Amino acid sequence: MAEIHIVFGPQGAGKSSYSRTLATTSEGTRFSIDEWMAQLYGPDLPDPISLSWIMERVQRCEHQIWRIAEQIAKNGGCVVLDLGFMKVRNRSAFSEQARAAGIFSKLHYVTAPHDIRRSRVMRRNSEKGETFSFEVSPAMFDFMEAEFEAPTQLELASATVFNSNILAT
Repeated sequence: MAEIHIVFGPQGAGKSSYSRTLATTSEGTRFSIDEWMAQLYGPDLPDPISLSWIMERVQRCEHQIWRIAEQIAKNGGCVVLDLGFMKVRNRSAFSEQARAAGIFSKLHYVTAPHDIRRSRVMRRNSEKGETFSFEVSPAMFDFMEAEFEAPTQLELASATVFNSNILAT
């Protein structure tokens, strides 16, 4: 069934793990912004990190990911977008693009308490497991924490909400 799943939540909530599972169960194609950024731009990261440099490249990746995702969905496939979607306007823009293209989209909000999320991110830094793409310093975590916009009531009314507390162990 042609559909696009938009997975969002704060850093460390379990979006990547959730997206991997969702892609498997829906037989979908998963796109992860962290993987694209690490592969395409990781070696070129400026030191110190420049937010404008990163955001320009994130936008490029999102544009290309959308073009491919739209083609997959229009050909009857399922797509899982794990692009962070930290801002309401980003989630709305992708939902609107899907609607304009005649493609069903579904929001998935993944959440967990702050202390669990922070612990996961720091553990991911040291373990460098399946969902590791790049190291997130405590300062970067705090910055991104302030950037995340909680879902609106309208978003929550139609979203699948997954609380990943059980993944904390």
